[in-house]
Amino acid sequence: MNESPVMTRVRKGRCVVLGFGVSNRPLVPWLLSHGAQTVTVRDKRTRDSLTPDEVRILEAPGVTYVGGDAYMEGLAAEGPDAVIFRSPGIRPDQASIAAAVAAGGLLTSEMELFLELTPAALLGVTGSDGKTTTTTVTSLLVSAFLAERGRGRMYLGGNIGTPLLPLVDEMTADDVAVLELSSFQLMTMKKSPERAAVTNLSPNHLNWHIDMAEYLTAKTNIYTHEPCRSVVLNAGNDYTRRAGLDLPRSIPVTWFSSSGTSWEEVVPAGRRETGCPDSAVFLRDGFIVYQPATDAESVPLLDTRRIRVPGLHNKENFMTALALSMGVMDTEALIRAAGRVADGFNGVPHRLELVREWNGIRFYNSSIDSSPSRTCAALSAMEDLNAQRAETEGVVPPKPIVICGGQDKHVPFDPLAAALCRQAKAVILTGEARDQILSALERCRDYDAQRLPVTVIPDWTEAMTSACRSAVPGDAVLLSPACTSFDAFKNFEARGERFRTIVNSL
Repeated sequence: MNESPVMTRVRKGRCVVLGFGVSNRPLVPWLLSHGAQTVTVRDKRTRDSLTPDEVRILEAPGVTYVGGDAYMEGLAAEGPDAVIFRSPGIRPDQASIAAAVAAGGLLTSEMELFLELTPAALLGVTGSDGKTTTTTVTSLLVSAFLAERGRGRMYLGGNIGTPLLPLVDEMTADDVAVLELSSFQLMTMKKSPERAAVTNLSPNHLNWHIDMAEYLTAKTNIYTHEPCRSVVLNAGNDYTRRAGLDLPRSIPVTWFSSSGTSWEEVVPAGRRETGCPDSAVFLRDGFIVYQPATDAESVPLLDTRRIRVPGLHNKENFMTALALSMGVMDTEALIRAAGRVADGFNGVPHRLELVREWNGIRFYNSSIDSSPSRTCAALSAMEDLNAQRAETEGVVPPKPIVICGGQDKHVPFDPLAAALCRQAKAVILTGEARDQILSALERCRDYDAQRLPVTVIPDWTEAMTSACRSAVPGDAVLLSPACTSFDAFKNFEARGERFRTIVNSL
């Protein structure tokens, strides 16, 4: 394990764990086993509401628990040597945290300490949409390569997988860790992965971040620190393109685009004209193609017909994963891994997942769609699926019946309304944001109540059931909420499972 100034403080002072969620539960015994003398866990839940497994962790010698609404009070009194591990969902600028840092406390996180300690090569993915699919595909590419090489292990973590800090002692320089990183995690990071990718950026989580500028700063923090040495960015996204133009020319960027068909069309002029060592990944003649420079030969990496998950956005996810994985393997190994992964990858649950085909009706669970941009991408993917069915079955399927709603993230719904008017047969609105989406639809110049029936049903179960019961043979029902799940569910997985249960009970 690498030497770390944080670990020196862990062994000397007090450790404070803010939030006792998934990533911080195994952190407590790990800190104790690595020299921490005392650990204070602070969480808004009372001790009586904790699970038996959580209580067992707290019963270890040296652990103190502070719970309830006042769990942050007295944080500065932990002392000037305190090391404070923040859960991603807790804003770092809270007054109590600021006071503790001013008193000498060190603010960090489980993920940041992992980045400091691991000897494994680090590949990091962030973005507004497509993070989980891109991270998963990257991990599969790396796993295929390591299996072929016969040396090294792949670790998947961050916002998905398992907490990786408890596994850091077993890692070696032959291993690779693939990380999905959220803006919440990245906000206070002072280290970056060696290779970092940003799939795309759009307004998101503005109910948590102060404004769009803070959100963008958090996201781009994935590549602004050592030891990052290369970046993968979306040339077709305004935010990521502008961010890439601000990078030093010494940092090579691999730009990907689903619209350009050559290095010159994909790499932005501001990078081309200054001689930056940038490369490009793009679609041409049905292949994902890599071109390392303007005067270099292009290399076909993957026949897109082998990608089983639908939608242009999933081709972009594969493009991002392929570009990111180039730091681990050579081109020939990447081509072999890409084919194997594409042939066997059927998608991640809750992401345009075909739950069931019953009575000639298809039911798709895309509960992960927690922003308008995700639902717009899902609707485009449904158009692609319908085009494929029309080609193979000779019948043009109708547009989907779409279930939308949930907790608002303070993101405009107007783009969603325009997409629904173009690409939906009917809309069922539910959850807290139902009236906001309805208002956006009524403002849309393409909205016609006769052509696009909209039903408002506040209760989630009733709305899902109604959508399923209203479908006729040939239809598709799509759960794509465009909002978070927290108005009625613990997370998007629980929302998707509720839909799955209703569909399977038909």
